Amino acid sequence: MIDNLPAVRGSLRKNHLMAGLSWLRVGGEAEVLFQPSDLDDLAAFLAALPPDIPVFPIGVCSNLIIRDGGIDGVVVRLGRGFNAIEIIDEIHVRAGAAVLDAHVARKAAEAGIDLAFLRTIPGAMGGAVRMNAGCYGTYTADVFVSAQAVTRSGVVVTLSKDDLGFGYRSSDLPEGMIITSVLLKGRAADPQAIADKMAEALEKRAATQPVKDRSCGSTFRNPAGFSSTGRADDVHDLKAWKVIDDAGMRGATLGGAQMSPMHSNFLINNGGASAADLENLGELVRKKVFKNSGITLEWEIMRVGKPAAGGTGARTGK
Repeated sequence: MIDNLPAVRGSLRKNHLMAGLSWLRVGGEAEVLFQPSDLDDLAAFLAALPPDIPVFPIGVCSNLIIRDGGIDGVVVRLGRGFNAIEIIDEIHVRAGAAVLDAHVARKAAEAGIDLAFLRTIPGAMGGAVRMNAGCYGTYTADVFVSAQAVTRSGVVVTLSKDDLGFGYRSSDLPEGMIITSVLLKGRAADPQAIADKMAEALEKRAATQPVKDRSCGSTFRNPAGFSSTGRADDVHDLKAWKVIDDAGMRGATLGGAQMSPMHSNFLINNGGASAADLENLGELVRKKVFKNSGITLEWEIMRVGKPAAGGTGARTGK
């Protein structure tokens, strides 16, 4: 397929192994990996790309399991042409989609703009918008003003909050559309106070989460609206880690994958795990939780691509 693709100023690589780009260090080959040099390069490529060829954008894959069989079509990874940070005024920051969330938080803090919640979120800004990333009660949607994006047909558009339809750890970004930059609105504050706030958050995270292990953060969404009795006045929210603990799955292993002993909603690669190990362990957790409590856990981590040839892929849990 690569011989028939449009010409680019960036790079096109066929059969590129994705494990090296994956946060979890797993994943098969991308049929084609495209790294555009800038916005014009990306838009021109998408406009000329045959519409039947699928496109899948990635960032640093901090919320993604890429399956062992790889990804068909074109995987688009933004890099240097999309990593600028611009301080607009005393409360607004524009960041390229490839900029790490933590870097945005630090640069904003230096300018006296409080976007401190981004400091502890692994990943880049494009993914933060796509997944409405957040922590400690603040989400990307809370500070989002607008985003620049390129459609699958190569048209550059501006997206409002209403366009994206933010939900809990989710958005309605159309398939194939690629976020290229985002405008954020923070709160003016003393730079040192923001720095102290970020340091405290990092310390808290290190005390409660396996930050030194290879994980994608929370594996499952917290169950919402659960009633143990069926009565309307009994409805309450639960924490995913709690129902995983109750099902006896803290520290559970499968191949090189493990549910962290430190935080049981963190799925980690202990070394040598395949994508199938990780996904199958997650599905086993879902099955055990459902059997124990009747609660169906929903994945927060995205799983994309194909199982390895001859493999069974993930075993579906209930």
